[in-house]
Amino acid sequence: MGAAFFYHMTSQPVEVTLPMLLGKARDAGWRVAVRGADAARLDHLDAKLWEGEGFLAHGRSGGPHDADQPILLTSANELPNGASCLVSLDGADIAVEEVNSSERTMILFDGNDGDAVARARTQWKALTSAGCSAQYWSQETGRWEKKAES
Repeated sequence: MGAAFFYHMTSQPVEVTLPMLLGKARDAGWRVAVRGADAARLDHLDAKLWEGEGFLAHGRSGGPHDADQPILLTSANELPNGASCLVSLDGADIAVEEVNSSERTMILFDGNDGDAVARARTQWKALTSAGCSAQYWSQETGRWEKKAES
């Protein structure tokens, strides 16, 4: 049974946090699906993940090789790459069944955006009320610290 890890980003944007978490997930041997609610945002992250020394091999959903991608950026609810780790961006929906059947679910949200914080709180309540294990991580001090666990 998996767990939902909530990442409250306050000092670093998703362009910094996401690659770090994806690298850790790949180091664990997990295939990853990054689910976003906004296609333009996923396109932007797609380009960012190819940049720099620490680029991460990945694909954008809708191609002929989705099943082969170690990291797949998608807005769909399906996981064609057989992901065992699911990342939610910008309030993208996560089902209780997905949390329970995955190795890890990560929910990243911008702590400087009141709507994003409210959405994450709603997701926390829904998932924990359904019996999902969850952890809340914050970077308000500049480094990641676990603040709560359920």
